[in-house]
Amino acid sequence: MAEAVAAATEEEEEVAGPRLPQLLETGRRLLGEVEDTSESTNSRFIQEKVKQGLESLDKASRMMAQLDLFSSNEDLEEISSTDLKYLMVPALQGALTLKQVNFSHRLEQVQSARAHFLNFLKQCQNYKVTKFELPLTHDNLLGRKVIDGTPGNQQSLVTMASHRQAKIERYKQKKELENKLASLETAVESGLADEEQVREYYLLHLRKWINISLEEIESIDQEIMILKARDSGKQASTSRIPSQGRPPTKPFILTRDTTQAKVFGSGYPSLATMTVNDWYEQRQKWDTRKNSTVNLRQDAEQDEEQETKSEEDEEDTLHRKRSWDDWKDTHQRGYGNRQNMG
Repeated sequence: MAEAVAAATEEEEEVAGPRLPQLLETGRRLLGEVEDTSESTNSRFIQEKVKQGLESLDKASRMMAQLDLFSSNEDLEEISSTDLKYLMVPALQGALTLKQVNFSHRLEQVQSARAHFLNFLKQCQNYKVTKFELPLTHDNLLGRKVIDGTPGNQQSLVTMASHRQAKIERYKQKKELENKLASLETAVESGLADEEQVREYYLLHLRKWINISLEEIESIDQEIMILKARDSGKQASTSRIPSQGRPPTKPFILTRDTTQAKVFGSGYPSLATMTVNDWYEQRQKWDTRKNSTVNLRQDAEQDEEQETKSEEDEEDTLHRKRSWDDWKDTHQRGYGNRQNMG
């Protein structure tokens, strides 16, 4: 009887799909494999792992929303120790999204990763997991300047100094977190840890991912600026290219004479018809118009060249006249004339 119940439970799980703990563990495992491998990130094998990891985490995120696992009205102490790990799902999504390689959609990918990291940071700040400041956007940066009443340059210097100090603090915390996690990992993974150790283990993981998310968002913001500048440069260069060439022509039937043109043009729907003579005359008009455009351009270039040459000749003539006037000022009339002298 027990075996039948167990078999029925397994069948139900297979039909229902993987459960929330399995989805989270699959996403974490695949992210670890992608980060630890020496294979190129843009390889098909690695990108398939990235895709599978994102699919698992997306399912976990939807399942968490259906279960209403977290609420903004509750405190951190109200969340069970085993549920704390699910707060990491958005951070894992952001990390795997950055591993995607598609240069034509890179801007959308980094913006999506930033949204995942920011969602994770907001949740951790609501639950007061640790003290930190959310990354500043353009809007709240302007708001802070108005509130503080400080000039832009002075505010930027203060912001740079605070960011530098925050980076130093995060680096120190990173080393401490890694040492503490290493000491607790064996006990938690083996199931020998007590309730307090499990809770501390997952809280340390959350603090670790807070530091990672803050660093990643700084890098993402720089990459977004570069990508937008590149795209705007491409658009500007494209808009500067003049659209030249012959306008597109509609399809038509070329006939030998007017009689054939009437015959081929009588169908419905019918294509336009054109005799050989009509086509030749139209081609001559196009060539004449094209040649006139070329001639006008050549005439304009010749006029510009002639104008430049005239200006140079005028400058040369003016220079010779000034030199002659200077020479007359320093030499008397008849200087150097040795003819008719005894």
